[in-house]
Amino acid sequence: MPIKFEPRYVISSKIMNDLMRIEATKQKILHLPLTPTVLISLRETARLYTTHCSTMIEGNRLDSDQVEMVLKREGHFPGRERDEHEVKGYYAALTQIEIWAAKGEKITEKMIQKLHGLVMAGGKANATSTAYRDAQNVIRDGRTKKIIYMPPEAKDVKNLMNGMVDWINKNNELPCPVIAGIAHYQFATIHPYYDGNGRTARLLTTLILHLGGYDLKGLYSLEEYYAQNLGAYYEAISIGESHNYYMGRAEADITKWIEYFVDGMVISFENVLKRMDEAKDLPDQSNLIRKLDPKQRKALELFQKFEMVTSRQIGELFGFKPRTCASLCANWVKNGFLTIVDSSNKGRKYKLSAEYQNILGLNGLLYIRKN
Repeated sequence: MPIKFEPRYVISSKIMNDLMRIEATKQKILHLPLTPTVLISLRETARLYTTHCSTMIEGNRLDSDQVEMVLKREGHFPGRERDEHEVKGYYAALTQIEIWAAKGEKITEKMIQKLHGLVMAGGKANATSTAYRDAQNVIRDGRTKKIIYMPPEAKDVKNLMNGMVDWINKNNELPCPVIAGIAHYQFATIHPYYDGNGRTARLLTTLILHLGGYDLKGLYSLEEYYAQNLGAYYEAISIGESHNYYMGRAEADITKWIEYFVDGMVISFENVLKRMDEAKDLPDQSNLIRKLDPKQRKALELFQKFEMVTSRQIGELFGFKPRTCASLCANWVKNGFLTIVDSSNKGRKYKLSAEYQNILGLNGLLYIRKN
């Protein structure tokens, strides 16, 4: 039986003001004209920075340049295989979120377990959904080893997760940012896994926001907001009179956390508006892009990451079978979109034709990190 989730909070005047700022900024962003090239570049920048910041929060040692190299398969860092594994997993989970959001999927426990599976499997395509923990775990201070939080017992995890998902899907009357913030808090409070809870909580937040129409074209990074002041992040989410779930944490008033969360959305959204405004005057190559069909436009995202790709990579992007993908690539070569790099059947690779390579020439210019 689900354990009914009834969070305690107040929609304060600060939360209301921040929600209005979020809506106002969202509308400005949605109506700001940008070329497809600029949008692709800004979105990829956000994905890279989101991956870097969310894994960095958990102690990942790769810097933003190294994260980009790992994800583009342009570098390997001996002794940091676990760090590479983590960024690949997080990036793959972000991709999965975009797929679900495009389909308008309803959130389920299986989806959350799949996100955790991708996080822990390093982004492998065959990553499976993961089972919740079957024993107690504790969160300790990394320096003193003192217990700072003891989550609910394993026997309660399934029913608590059941109750949380049920609450998410039944609270359409609440503003989506508030739902996302509360879900983030509750997932971290339940702590359903031995490892990967923080990353999965942040991914769940992103999924809820994307499904609720707050994807902002995939251009923002809440993770950047958290990473810029980790002390504030941990202080905001550590609520309750006791470190024990059963001694105050479950019934705690979480208004302070919601205020922190929606404030982060305001900052993140306004940062996107600033970056888009700076980018709007860059060269317009939209006429060339208009020649492309929707699948070719989607494929540009792949070439944003890799100079050369295989038909298998293109197949994974669209969920096509090998024969269908081979036929698609052959057509794209015929119409001048792709050129063959390696003509052998086994190792055949493709790159964009010279005409379309120019579309991606802004990538370096638009790899915007911190302001």
